[in-house]
Amino acid sequence: MTKVREIRLKSRPSGLPTHDNFELATVELAAPATGEIQVQNLWMTVDPYMRGRMNDVKSYAPPFQLGKAMDGGAIGQVVASNDPAFKAGDLVQSGFGWREGFNAPASAVQKLNPGKLPVQAFLGAAGMPGLTAYAGLLKVAALKDGDVVFVSGAAGAVGAMVCQIAKAKGHTVVGSAGGADKVAYLKSIGVDHVIDYKAETDLNAALAAAAPGGIDVYFDNVGGAHLEAALNNAKLFARFAICGMISIYNATKPEPGPSNLAQLIGRNIRMEGFIVSHHFGMMPAYIADLSQWVAEGKVSWKETVFEGIEKAPDAFIGLFNGENLGKMLVKLA
Repeated sequence: MTKVREIRLKSRPSGLPTHDNFELATVELAAPATGEIQVQNLWMTVDPYMRGRMNDVKSYAPPFQLGKAMDGGAIGQVVASNDPAFKAGDLVQSGFGWREGFNAPASAVQKLNPGKLPVQAFLGAAGMPGLTAYAGLLKVAALKDGDVVFVSGAAGAVGAMVCQIAKAKGHTVVGSAGGADKVAYLKSIGVDHVIDYKAETDLNAALAAAAPGGIDVYFDNVGGAHLEAALNNAKLFARFAICGMISIYNATKPEPGPSNLAQLIGRNIRMEGFIVSHHFGMMPAYIADLSQWVAEGKVSWKETVFEGIEKAPDAFIGLFNGENLGKMLVKLA
């Protein structure tokens, strides 16, 4: 490779990002220097957390820089190596997404041996989203026998894995998603009760009907009205794992908080936010469990794929319009 294209952040969005916030640029790659490798990206991921990185604010991940290539998870193939640990043809996982290729120190990538799994699964079910579901459900929410589990954003990359892990362990699961296709998908993977929040006028009542005895665990990907409904329908000593709040990521002014937080007191609810990077030590156990569940036919996954680096902004914006069923990915080569 000599010329590759990349997506840069052109301007910081106010509200939902638009195509004007991105720019497509072409750069030239030199031969890799000593200790470097050159990689052609095959797949990249877009994730909701990247919206926060488009703002110039301090957070758990540094903000994207204007005029610079954005970054994120990617799977690629080594095309040239100037490091003895890598050779052409090796598959690698990196944080150098949003570009067709790159040069980097060999220490900045991880060699990938996908086994029987498709390589792109390591950006989804076998990667960060899958581990997020596993750690959030089992460690943060401390899933225990007999729990009734409520999942918002249940047809997304994380939510669908939460539902299936809970079902694999024998639990009753209530999932919320928007639209007939997503409802049908959740039913196909065994979710016991599915709420189409777009068709409901009273989410609180819908959850009460789906789980008349209340919920023990809430895995939150959405926030807002879903969090309020979960608080109102929680059993004593319920545990809430707060993974994301996509409903407010594009807000242009602070959104009002849940009006019923007092339920935390009377119902002795534990609510804990978490970031998956604090739980990477669980990855070996997760991959072992995932492999067994896949072999037993208990876990599967969906992908929504856009093709070409120029389509990466479309894929990203689509996350906030509910266009993804399962993991949103961009196929680069």
